[in-house]
Amino acid sequence: MTSTDPSFSPARTPVAAGPPPGRPALALPPLIALSLGHFLVMLDVTVVNVAVPSVQDALGAGPSAMQWIVDGYSAFFAGLLLLGGGLGDRFGHRGLFLVGLGVFAAASVGCGAAFSAPVLIVARLAQGAGAALLVPASFALVRAAYPDRVQRARAVGYWGLVSAVAFGGGPVAGGLLVAGFGWRAVFWVNVPVAAVAALLTVRHVPDPGRGVRTGRMDPAGLVLGVTGLLGVAGALNEAGTAGWLSPKVLALFAGGAVSLAAFAVVELRLERGAALRPEGRRPLLPLSLFREVRLTTTNLVGLLLSFGYYGLLFAAALYFQQERHLSPLSTGFALLPSVCMGFLAAPLSSRLTARGGPYPPMAGALLLGSAGFLGWLAAGPGTPYPVLLFALMATGLATPVTVVAATVAVMEASPADKAGVASAVFNVSRQVGSAVGVALFGTLLGATGGMTAGLHTSAVIASVAFLAASVLAAITGRRAAAGRGR
Repeated sequence: MTSTDPSFSPARTPVAAGPPPGRPALALPPLIALSLGHFLVMLDVTVVNVAVPSVQDALGAGPSAMQWIVDGYSAFFAGLLLLGGGLGDRFGHRGLFLVGLGVFAAASVGCGAAFSAPVLIVARLAQGAGAALLVPASFALVRAAYPDRVQRARAVGYWGLVSAVAFGGGPVAGGLLVAGFGWRAVFWVNVPVAAVAALLTVRHVPDPGRGVRTGRMDPAGLVLGVTGLLGVAGALNEAGTAGWLSPKVLALFAGGAVSLAAFAVVELRLERGAALRPEGRRPLLPLSLFREVRLTTTNLVGLLLSFGYYGLLFAAALYFQQERHLSPLSTGFALLPSVCMGFLAAPLSSRLTARGGPYPPMAGALLLGSAGFLGWLAAGPGTPYPVLLFALMATGLATPVTVVAATVAVMEASPADKAGVASAVFNVSRQVGSAVGVALFGTLLGATGGMTAGLHTSAVIASVAFLAASVLAAITGRRAAAGRGR
């Protein structure tokens, strides 16, 4: 069942060298403001990795504490995304974006001033909360600021480029900051960037207004959804060190699964009740969103994409450091070709998406990435670095192309009054995929057979994940094209 709203039917408008008559040039200040917020969120996923030894020495943090300092941010981010999306749709995305920036900046100050590992963990969780507020709001504000489909595709291209560069460039930026100013600098640098983003938002980002505030909030859904996602994310975080079958990991998985099942039951009941009594409680996640095939497929693509790429990126970083004995900074530079492909990929994807819709570039890029992962099968203890460039560049090109196209697909398929929730679901899918990939591939690297064998197995699994996502995107694209032709 697809959306019948004609405003979300992609037009086949070719992209000219400049804006066509009647179409204004792309306004950059709103895009810069919203991209800076997204930049901070993505940067802090990876920038801390290279600071781990320095943090351990300074704070005396043990392995479990370091696991939560690195991964607790992503876990809390994923767990609170649905809340952030729902609050933005209900109370207004511009205000929530500014609140998210404020929480993120304040939490970064707490991280930079932390005097013990527990304090740093709490501050990292607060960073995740701020990220969960501002990312869905950023998505909805980009959509509102660029209503023209071609301009929106271009804007999302730049937005995706900033995200890809921030995530992939985190290890390099972290290495430079730690080498020059110490580990606390990786957190202090967030504060001026957040301040600039807030100033530009106040001055240049239009306020699309508040959503329809009928009905009451859904506290049961909020508690169950956050508990379920945090339980699963926590289990995945602990699995790499405690083992997949440890009582702690099994208990977290069981608690998370039960909470998510109860969440689905509660949301379905509330959605049915809201249709009869609009003044009653409103579901945190309207499950009717998944009746839109494009949204469901794109979320699956996002999960498989993050599972393969970010899981293998984590494995590659360990391979360069532990198998090739590179320093953290050298490892960041070794991964740089993958990051640099984002400068080509994001604008390329925006043009292809504006010209023919999001699904053809998505399917083609994922197929390229699937082949690229197989390039890691050549990796060994003494493999010449140029031999690995195809794997780095192919996957580095495929991932931002897919992210940009998938973001446009979610924008086009989601109802305007549920854009924040739709964005939150897409980001939850990507965060869960990333957590599963990192946990699984990290376990494979430590399995019997050595790191190289684990890297090869991980590469094959990542390649299959990208291939499956490519097939899903191709099938959905054909169905969407057939629906427009009727």
